[in-house]
This record gives sequence, structure tokens and C-alpha cells, in this order.
Amino acid sequence: MPITTAVVMAAGEGRRLRPLTRYRPKPLLPAANRPLLEYVLDSLVDAGVDEIHLVVGYRRDRVQEHVGSSYRGADVDYHVQEKQLGSGHALLQAAPGIDGGFLAVNGDQIVDPAMVRDVREAHGDAIATLGVIESERAANYGVVELEGDRVVDVTERPSDEPHGHLLNAGVYAFMPDVFRAIEETPPVDGERGIPDTIGRLVEADEYVRGVRTAGTWVDATYPWDLLTVAAELLAAGRVDEPELGAGGAGGEGGADGEGGADDEAGGARGDDRGGLARAPDGVYVAESARVHPSSVLRGPVVVGTDAVIGPGAVVGPDTALGRGVRVGANAVVEASVLDADTAVDANATVVDCVTGEAAELGAGSVVPGGPGDVRVEATVHEATPLGGLVADRATVAGGAVVAPGTLIGPEARVGVGCLARGSVPEAADVTR
Repeated sequence: MPITTAVVMAAGEGRRLRPLTRYRPKPLLPAANRPLLEYVLDSLVDAGVDEIHLVVGYRRDRVQEHVGSSYRGADVDYHVQEKQLGSGHALLQAAPGIDGGFLAVNGDQIVDPAMVRDVREAHGDAIATLGVIESERAANYGVVELEGDRVVDVTERPSDEPHGHLLNAGVYAFMPDVFRAIEETPPVDGERGIPDTIGRLVEADEYVRGVRTAGTWVDATYPWDLLTVAAELLAAGRVDEPELGAGGAGGEGGADGEGGADDEAGGARGDDRGGLARAPDGVYVAESARVHPSSVLRGPVVVGTDAVIGPGAVVGPDTALGRGVRVGANAVVEASVLDADTAVDANATVVDCVTGEAAELGAGSVVPGGPGDVRVEATVHEATPLGGLVADRATVAGGAVVAPGTLIGPEARVGVGCLARGSVPEAADVTR
């Protein structure tokens, strides 16, 4: 009988994504112009899951309010992980609601629906089945060794060379016996991890199946990873907004034509969207967005619901504008992810930038783009491709400049004409 139940582990805080996660959990951060978690849930539903158990913890009210009691027809039940004590511990919280075989996925890694289907269909009589993919990044996550379809070794972040290139994609199918195995797994540094349990099962000669699969797999560990996530999703066309027709004009592949709802923006659909029906491939625009006919959209780019793009603005490529984002006249936004209700005022230049909700980049402000050195907790990551991060409700005033790699905390303010560099704490003022 096919598995139709899944557990989604969405309790994590995402400390390495601070300050974006100061007021919301990692699964609700933007992947293109939708939360990471929605992509996870879509993959499960598309693979035939109709019962979802969401394990929540940090800022769990935000997740519950966002998802509700059902998602695309699938029932959603919630289980609370009070302390983040590992993925295995998270899975145990859902045990009371599980009475048969089930899938398990992380709520903050985007996986292709085909991966979920492959694991689901291959599960059979194994106590555990995991999806594995070929990846040069395997050593950063977990390396899996197979003999046929049997897992014979799982190594988390191996330090010794050489190592293989089969990555544990974090897509699992389990029999209920796995809960006992997790309980019997000794904690490591106070946490119980699913890979540790799988390793013990392998050592005990239990049948753990590995399924080679392929498709989109992206993970956001650090703020700059959100730029990569958006670029990969846009390249794969995994966005909800409709793609506009090919064969665009208007500068470098943007909008042309006439018509418009008012002096500041084009109309709502088709040719009424400032002629955007003739935009190039990879341009996705919500029907409720308003795009001025003199603006230029350079694909791949997605413009979310109720967004407004003013005259002469240039947006894209590799750019995602969330719900209600406003881009002012002659502004430039490139290779950036702007979350809901962010405002980019006239003549601003924004490159390699990630914003939180309701951030503001004032008139003539500049985020010139990466690379830059970024301090995350105690580690400095050199030459990262991050122009800057502007967290929830933070303001970069007119004429200000954000140095590459700068992290600006929630509700902070960079004054007119000032330079922001390094880390700007929450609610701080940067003045001359």
C-alpha cells in the first residue's frame, strides 16, 4: 500500500541565518518569492501525500498561522519540539500520530517532487529508505555508500579524503520501528540525529535502502544561500506566478508597449501589463502586479502579487520580488531576493541583496554587491557573494551605502548618506 503520510521537521531556528530569523523560523524565509516550507509541502502533496505531520518549535505560531489545518487538500497536524535536540528527537515528537509507514523530510530544504516519489515507491520492506543524489557538496552534508541498493555506510561531514559524492538528500521513508531505534541511539552533544540512527541500523545489518534520484535540491544554511536558492528555482521555473510570452522588446529583454492602470504602473494582466505579454522567457509576473511599460525585466525574474515597479526601473536577472514589493523610478535591482512589502525607492541600486519583510532602501541608496566578508556567529566567511542583508523593518536612508557582506538587523536605521559595514545590531542607528 503506498505511503500517504509524511512528517515535516520545521522546528529549527536557523541561527546561521540571523538576523533574518530573529522573528520567524527558517522554514518561512523566502525561497524566490514564497517560503521554503511551501516548496517542501508542495513536493509532498505532488507525490501523493494526504496526511502531513508538522513538527514545530521556534516561533511555531508563525508556522501554524501560515499553513493552517490543511494544505492543498492534505490534512495537517502539529507536534511541538520544545527544545531543538536534533532531527531524530524532532521525529519522535510525531510518533503518537503515526501508525504505519511514513515519509520524513526537512522543512527547510527544497527537494524535487520526483525525489519524494522515488523514495516513496522504492521503500518496500526496508526499515529505512533514503534518497541519495550525486553532488560535489556531499562532504558538506553527509556521504552515503551503497552496495546495490543497500546502504553500507553513512558519514556526516567527512573530514578524511577521499570521500564519495553520494549526498544524503534528507528525504526518508521509514517503518514505525524506527522510533524505537531513535530512542536507543545515544545522543551526540545532546542531540539525536536521524543520520546517527541510520548509521546504527547499518552497523546492526538492518536493511536500509538507498535510492539514487535526481532533481532540484537546494539548502539554505547562510543568508547568501537564499540568493542561490532563488536562482535555482527560477532557472527550473518553480514559481507560482505565470510566465509571460517569449520574444520581448524594451531594452535588454524587458517591457514595452502601451497601456497602464495609472501614471506609475502598467495594468494587471496580459498586454495591459505594460505590454509584458511580449517579455522574454523566464519572466514571471503575478496578475495583480503593476509594472510600468518603460521598466525592464531581465529574466529569470519573478514579480509577486501586488508588487509595483515604477518607470525606468530595471529588475533582474536572478531576482525575486515578494508580495507588495515596490521598486521606484529608475531603480536597479539585480540578483536579489526582496521579501514582502520591501520598498526600493527611486534611483537606488541593489545587487546581491536579501531583505526581510518591510525593509526600505531609500532614494539613491546603494548596495553595490558582493563579494564580501561576512561574520556569522564566531566565524568570518571570506569573499561570500552577498552584497548585503537588510532585515525586517530596517531602513537604509537616501544616499546611504551598504558595504559588501553587511548584515543590518531588524528595525535598524542607516542614516542619510552614511556607510554601513559589518554587522549593524537590531534597532541601532548608523549616523555620520
